[in-house]
Amino acid sequence: MPEPVDTTSADAAVEAEQPELRRRRDRRGDDSDPRTGTMPIITPNDVGNQPVAPVRSGSWAEAAAAADATQAIDGASTDSASTDTAPLPPRAALAAAPALPETAPAVPAQPARSTRSAGRAAALATPGPDFISSPGLFVREQKPRPRGGFRGALYKMTGGSLNLGPGARQREEDELARRISRQLQGSYNTAVLSLKGGIGKTSTTVGVGLTLAEYRGDPPCAIDANPDSGDLVERALGEGLYQQQSPRTITDLLKNIDSVDSLTDLARYMHHAGRLHLIAGEQDPEVSDSLTAEEYLRIRKLVSGYYSVALTDCGTGVTHNAMSGILQSADNLIIASGYAVSGAKRARSTLHWLASHGYEELARNAIVVITDKDEVSSRVDKDAIEEHLSGICRQLIAVPHDRGVADGDLVTLDVLRPETRRAYKEIAAAIVDGFV
Repeated sequence: MPEPVDTTSADAAVEAEQPELRRRRDRRGDDSDPRTGTMPIITPNDVGNQPVAPVRSGSWAEAAAAADATQAIDGASTDSASTDTAPLPPRAALAAAPALPETAPAVPAQPARSTRSAGRAAALATPGPDFISSPGLFVREQKPRPRGGFRGALYKMTGGSLNLGPGARQREEDELARRISRQLQGSYNTAVLSLKGGIGKTSTTVGVGLTLAEYRGDPPCAIDANPDSGDLVERALGEGLYQQQSPRTITDLLKNIDSVDSLTDLARYMHHAGRLHLIAGEQDPEVSDSLTAEEYLRIRKLVSGYYSVALTDCGTGVTHNAMSGILQSADNLIIASGYAVSGAKRARSTLHWLASHGYEELARNAIVVITDKDEVSSRVDKDAIEEHLSGICRQLIAVPHDRGVADGDLVTLDVLRPETRRAYKEIAAAIVDGFV
């Protein structure tokens, strides 16, 4: 028979030879089986009864660890579904877990790439303000610089750091300049006429023409259609300068009109007072009254191909040969008048004649210009004359007495009074108003 084995001595020897096994058994604690020394087995059905440690705030690593634990629990629940008759739903264990601390930061949801692309496409497709259509949304509006007066002096003294903006007077001047300089689509003609001579018809044509040339981007053209040896070019250039130039007239242009097919060709028959281009009237008394309506219409058609604004000095009266062609091609009228009682009566008679001869629209939209050329006596009631004429026209504008106009010589804007220049601006603005 074999000899009996001493188990006590064997256990003591094993423990003496393997201290590590003893330390592991001690670390198992109270949860180990006292008989076998092993950890208890946890089945999937026991998961719902196990507390889930809350996730502490701190980092993405901890949040990822919590997500991995959730996935492992869902997998174990799925595997046990074939053996357990009543398994818990995969997310039931998470519902029983303690809530996350309120201080835990929420993990921002990252939109998918397709969602971000769709959002950018929608933003591009949606019309919105841009630098071209709405520049004011991106740039602060700058106040206009004041010119003259207290505001202008204060602006200069402070080197521009204190800008109160323009005053009421300057704003009105800027508005007149804006109206005069408006862009036009096509070519337009304004006829300047009167029934009485010597009341400012030609001086108004020159003054308004020079004003249009000063403010408009395209130069205007003035045509002298006066049958009585008109002096339009002499008033714009001065008698001496006109005699030094080649004295080509409207008659010369008519003789060669078929060969004129460019602005360069037309310039040979024109005179220039700054940016105001002029066609001189015929000075020979024997042929000055020979301009017919058809000839004027040929001149007007040629000019319309190169100039957007034209002025026609019609001379005295409304019955001479070219007048029917002038009125037929006119877009609006200036009726020249004066403060003398006879001049005011003739202006009213002119409007009545136009209205009764098929030009009612021109008469209704006419601009009556009263020039105080002869400085009438105080016995004349200027206000009564203005009221008498204003009700039968679109606008009435008064030009104050100015020696630069009354002398009948050269008309230049530099020597005119500020009030006279402003009156010419108002006339020029009213003319362009009738074109748009």
